[in-house]
Parts: sequence; C-alpha cells; structure tokens
Amino acid sequence: MSYSIAEAAERSGLSMDTLRYYERIGLIDPPARDSGGRRSYSDDDLGWLGFLSCLRMTGMPIRLMCEYARLRHYGAASAGSRKQILLEQRAAVRERIAELQMCLSTLDYKIDNYETVEQRVAELTPLAQEATAS
Repeated sequence: MSYSIAEAAERSGLSMDTLRYYERIGLIDPPARDSGGRRSYSDDDLGWLGFLSCLRMTGMPIRLMCEYARLRHYGAASAGSRKQILLEQRAAVRERIAELQMCLSTLDYKIDNYETVEQRVAELTPLAQEATAS
C-alpha cells in the first residue's frame, strides 16, 4: 500500500513538515515518488516512522537517531552498534522511570496529606459552626 505525505503524517502522528525535515537530515530515506512526483510512503516507511517516534518519545536525541538510521543501512554488519545504542537508551529510560517513580511517590504522599487535612477540616467545620451559633 502507498500513502501520500498527508496520509503518512496522519497515520504516523507526525506533521508533514516533520516528515520533510526527517528526510532532509537523513533520518528517513527519501520515499518513492508517484507519477506526479509526489512522495509516496510505504507500509515499511510507516513502520520506520513509528519506531522513530518511539525513540523520540524515549528522549533519544535526533543526533543519535540519525546515527542509528545511518547504521541501519549497513544491515546485519551494524547490528551490534545499533543494539548498543538501544541498550544505552533503554538504561536512560529506566533511569528516567525511576526518577519519575520517586516524583510520583512524593506527589502521592502530598495528596494523601491534603486529603487528611481536608477530612480534619470537614470534621471541625460543624463544631465551629455550632460554636458560633451559640
């Protein structure tokens, strides 16, 4: 199946400008062109775009994504180098998840504390109203 740049953008969640930028910097190979000279993306192209989006979501720098993309053209000969890039990114993601877990624990603690405070205020409010009514 083939997709226009607009369809590829919609399906990948990337903008058309981002697709053109990725092509310009070598992150994606230039897609095939239809008879009118318009870009025509394949299912394989969309799969690669999905993987790039995943890498970007993990916080991988564009520079490193370009290195990975460059290495991929060497096929199996670059498998070890590509694996190393992914291992390092996975370690960075795990570290970030641990940091976020600590932040989440802090937020949970603070939210629980505020709920306790709110309960105390709610319990005291009727007493305070009675005292002022007397």
